[in-house]
Amino acid sequence: MRAVQRVVGRALPLDRANVDTDQIIPAHWLKRIERTGYGAGLFEAWRRDPAFVMNDLRYAGASILIAGANFGSGSSREHAVWALDEAGFSAVIAPRLAEIFRANCLKSGLVPVELAADEVTKLLGLVHDDPRIEITIDVERRTVEAPGLRATFALDDHAHVRLLEGLDDIAVTLAHADEITAYEAQRAAWLPSLRD
Repeated sequence: MRAVQRVVGRALPLDRANVDTDQIIPAHWLKRIERTGYGAGLFEAWRRDPAFVMNDLRYAGASILIAGANFGSGSSREHAVWALDEAGFSAVIAPRLAEIFRANCLKSGLVPVELAADEVTKLLGLVHDDPRIEITIDVERRTVEAPGLRATFALDDHAHVRLLEGLDDIAVTLAHADEITAYEAQRAAWLPSLRD
């Protein structure tokens, strides 16, 4: 997982609430066995509509997705985060992110940002008015800045360290390798062991 200190970029304004993981990446994409190749399926059904915001060239290259409340609800598929990441998004801002989706973001290095509804509305308005607006998400300071807006977001200390240091679940476990080895060395020989 890549370390993330700051995300600076333009945003895609997806002004919709209750976007679920099936809308983010449809179920038929889940047949793939690799972790790549999901970007093409991102919002697949909606992208067929020429008027869908992601088809608007003014937002091409956006690295931050701004969405309505309850983004990422539905099934627990990690593929939704993988699709967003592969499509070039480094962060998602919404008034509320579904809990499992948020956890999957943290496991993949996609920065999950929850702001007050009025702050998200202000960001959506700024980006609608000028797609060139640049937004800065400072993970270390837990802040979001845009012209006329400075907000803070909650990020527990464990998630904070994981993002800043680029620690996935395996790296978190390996940080305790010496303790694990010492524990295993003291276990009774007849018990199952990591050495077997």
